[in-house]
Amino acid sequence: MPSGPDDRPLTTNVSLTDVSLIDVSLADISQDQGSQDQVSQNQDAPQAGKTTDRKSSVPDAPSVTPADANNPNDQFGKQPKRILWVIPNYRAVSANTHLPPLTFKGELWLATQDTFDYSYFILVAGLAGIDMAGKSEPAFGQGAEGFGKYYWHNFVDGGIENYMTEAIVPVVTREDPRYYTMGEGGFVKRTGYAVSRLFITKTNSGKSTFNLSEIVGAGAAAGIGNTYYPAQSNPWVKTYQRWGTQVGLDGVFNMLKEFWPDINHAVFHGKY
Repeated sequence: MPSGPDDRPLTTNVSLTDVSLIDVSLADISQDQGSQDQVSQNQDAPQAGKTTDRKSSVPDAPSVTPADANNPNDQFGKQPKRILWVIPNYRAVSANTHLPPLTFKGELWLATQDTFDYSYFILVAGLAGIDMAGKSEPAFGQGAEGFGKYYWHNFVDGGIENYMTEAIVPVVTREDPRYYTMGEGGFVKRTGYAVSRLFITKTNSGKSTFNLSEIVGAGAAAGIGNTYYPAQSNPWVKTYQRWGTQVGLDGVFNMLKEFWPDINHAVFHGKY
């Protein structure tokens, strides 16, 4: 049915009204979207500033502190392999040093180094000369033949003692045959420490214990010596003498090990 003349203006007005409403709605949506974008930017700005002012979102690289080559803690009590480039110092451990326990193979090698080092042959010659001068074994005689007898007896005495105190007994008692340097303190304190190491040592677990390796090992070596010394000598007296000599020598070398780093630093300026 066709519309009358009065209906057309109404239809046109409604259509224009609808279009106006659509335009208004689109404008509102556009304005709301702009407002949201502005709010979002305003919220992001403080976050960025917060990251800059406080902490970065990226973790910092770990700082590396360079090692101090002149650190005195790395210098005192430092033990060389040899004293004056001659005397073997394989058993000495530098101050403040913790080492894993030796294996039986390592202990055997330690005793072998001490026994067959070239300097040991020189030491034995000196001991043989002292014994011959004192006529400690009259049956050996004098001269070259007597010196030879004194020499090989002293060599075997020391060799057996090295293996007994540094390898055989330690593997049984689970003791560490090495000398751990104290490295600091007064003369009396450190001397007492060096001498006490004849009677106190470390176990493989790091605990202190009576030094069976030294006392029993040196005594066993002295007892074995009775099998190759002249029978006319009083075996008990000679056994105690050899036992005491070996323990005493180890005490002297302990003191030398303890104070050598200081002597080397003060006299030789660390050259040895």
